[in-house]
Amino acid sequence: MTDDVMGDVTGLAGLLYEFGLLKRYKRTGWLVAGVRDPESIAEHSFRAAVIAGMIAKLEGADAERAAFMSLFHDTQETRITDIPYIGKRYLKAASNEDVTADQVRGVPAEVADMVGEAVAEYEEKASLEAVCARDADKLECLIQAVEYREQGHQNVQGWIDSSLAAIKTTTGKRLAEEALSTGTLEWVTRVLNGD
Repeated sequence: MTDDVMGDVTGLAGLLYEFGLLKRYKRTGWLVAGVRDPESIAEHSFRAAVIAGMIAKLEGADAERAAFMSLFHDTQETRITDIPYIGKRYLKAASNEDVTADQVRGVPAEVADMVGEAVAEYEEKASLEAVCARDADKLECLIQAVEYREQGHQNVQGWIDSSLAAIKTTTGKRLAEEALSTGTLEWVTRVLNGD
């Protein structure tokens, strides 16, 4: 192994540890809503990726690409944290593309390009896959808010309303309406009843 490749692998290992922070960093908006132990950024990104794949498939887009973009859509928060919307009113954060470029500095070019392109496509909002991934981000937030509301948290309606208003695709809108009219554990009853 050459020194060049060794340096790239060292940088890549560091990036993997950095992205591991997302498992510990909490989504701060839920703290504002009064949720004492909110989901982590990684937990949010996982379900958003699953949702993105589903929406994309039903919208005729590339499900894998949409899910892939969702995996990286909040990775910048290892550096800039999850700034709540009220904080964004007073702060000007670097663009997600700029943060990502710093994060992938020193990793193999193939990996840097892969991550950078996924983030850029997501942020550009131009491809159908990016639209599906962005809808998944909002739908995941809406579903999480419904779950927190069922657990007794009363200050989540604003997240439900803003998420619902931001969803663009027909599939995303239909899924949001279904999520709002379905109890979070109704699926268990259907399974137990053999439905």
